Amino acid sequence: MNTCQLCETRETDDYLCSGCTRTLAEQLARLPALYSGLAAFLAPAARGAQHGGHAQAVGGALPVSENVLDLRGPGGMVTSLESWREALHDARRWPAPTLGVSIPNRVGSAAAALHHSLDWITQHWPAAGDLAREIRELHGAAASIVHPRLAEERGIRLGKCPAVDPSGVVCGAVLRHYPGERSVKCRWCDCAFEPDEWANLRQWIDHEESNTALEQAS
Repeated sequence: MNTCQLCETRETDDYLCSGCTRTLAEQLARLPALYSGLAAFLAPAARGAQHGGHAQAVGGALPVSENVLDLRGPGGMVTSLESWREALHDARRWPAPTLGVSIPNRVGSAAAALHHSLDWITQHWPAAGDLAREIRELHGAAASIVHPRLAEERGIRLGKCPAVDPSGVVCGAVLRHYPGERSVKCRWCDCAFEPDEWANLRQWIDHEESNTALEQAS
């Protein structure tokens, strides 16, 4: 048995546990629609509906919104997806993938190709965890713009909970901070961390993640 490379809590026979695999599949399936939805938010004063409706017209020439352009332009979503698709083909000794004509088409093709190979990725590819993390970051960045309320409801991932139970076992569940909450509360063990504890919490998380990275590299 291995520990899932993404959540780092659940044991699995593969590189990703079933829950993280399911989430990765959902995120890959949503990325093309999120890419299209970002177009409505290119102008900084353009505001769509709360859940990604059409942006209102803005008078006058305005510079584009840089964070949206970073996701939609070269080096953004399309480059990340195609780089992973190329790495997948290389790992499986397949010919290099053929690129589409338009960027939306390329985003859709690359995301679909990765989705189609998820079984192989989770079972046989040591890079599965890195892929899942990068897709999670892409999906989160795009969703925070197109569907901000949905992103808020999922909270900001901080790291693993350091709470220790009476038997000396560290909780290890993923900690998230949700907008409007004064403290950081673990949804698994109910341990709460007040603002004056956040500095120590950050140090513990950084130390734990550093040790995990060293263990994986050795």
